[in-house]
Amino acid sequence: MRPLVLSISVVALLAVAVIASAAVKPETAIHYRQSVYTMIGWNFSPLAQMVKGKVPFDTAEFSRHAERIAFLAPQLLEGFPSGSATGAKTEAKADIWNNMDDFKSKMDDLVKQSKLLADVAKGGDEAKMKGQFKQTAGACKACHDKYRDEE
Repeated sequence: MRPLVLSISVVALLAVAVIASAAVKPETAIHYRQSVYTMIGWNFSPLAQMVKGKVPFDTAEFSRHAERIAFLAPQLLEGFPSGSATGAKTEAKADIWNNMDDFKSKMDDLVKQSKLLADVAKGGDEAKMKGQFKQTAGACKACHDKYRDEE
């Protein structure tokens, strides 16, 4: 009897989770993804300043910001559920939902490059950190070029 009750409970919880995720209002999803992008930008900017030589290079600060980006990047994709192309002001192009496999691939690359950035930053090698920063920035740019309307 106990396994049956446990099985029914698990199925019920999964059903509630699926219904809850499907019920996300478009404006809520848009706000969520914009918030995550804002936090990534907040952490990306100091790295860009260091890489460009506009501020002194600080390996500890670089590593701290890289860790945050690596933590945030995997959370972006859930901000693009079906039906969230409109509902609030957004720079996301509708092409995202028409080419979701390509979009997901680009997001996966950002996650991969962000993780590599955090890993490289732990080593403290400034040249390698700068090189991986450029790879990570390239992953951002690849998605922005195709799926962001910056007008």
